[in-house]
Amino acid sequence: MSINKKDLERRMEGAVASLQSDLAGLRTGRASPNLLDTVNVPAYGSTVPLNQVGSVSVLDARTLSVNIWDKSVVGAADKAIRESGLGLNPVTDGTTLRIPIPVLNEERRAELSKIAGKYAEQARVAVRNVRRDGMDQLKKGEKDNEISKDEAHGLSDDVQKLTDTYIARIDEIVKAKEAEIMQV
Repeated sequence: MSINKKDLERRMEGAVASLQSDLAGLRTGRASPNLLDTVNVPAYGSTVPLNQVGSVSVLDARTLSVNIWDKSVVGAADKAIRESGLGLNPVTDGTTLRIPIPVLNEERRAELSKIAGKYAEQARVAVRNVRRDGMDQLKKGEKDNEISKDEAHGLSDDVQKLTDTYIARIDEIVKAKEAEIMQV
């Protein structure tokens, strides 16, 4: 028995990919449909992504438009966008939500940097959870006498190196995003 390093790596890669998609939603003062990717709307008895209840488009450099398909979901979508932590205040016009993108002031930039840091920490936790799973597999293999203590020690070093690599990647990604956010 040996741990499946490819599986651990795939799962850690998933955490990094998730971080990148979350950060794509943090736009720096320009309207982008990706900005609303992280918004989930309570609709139809569950919580669904905003792009499953309406279409998101860019009206101009500073305005997004969300065309909600079902009139009964407009209020929930409006509320979800307001409470998303993105600092957006939609204007409702029938089944269309117009969302002006505020100019980034220093305070807003700092707020977005904090949000980026929060996303990075979630990704680090996900990577550490994958590491913990790998270590648990090693302990189980050692306990069941499937691998020796030396093998387990060597493999645990490999898992730790893999973890360190992915944590460093996460740190680089979020540092670049924070620099982009703080750029005036």
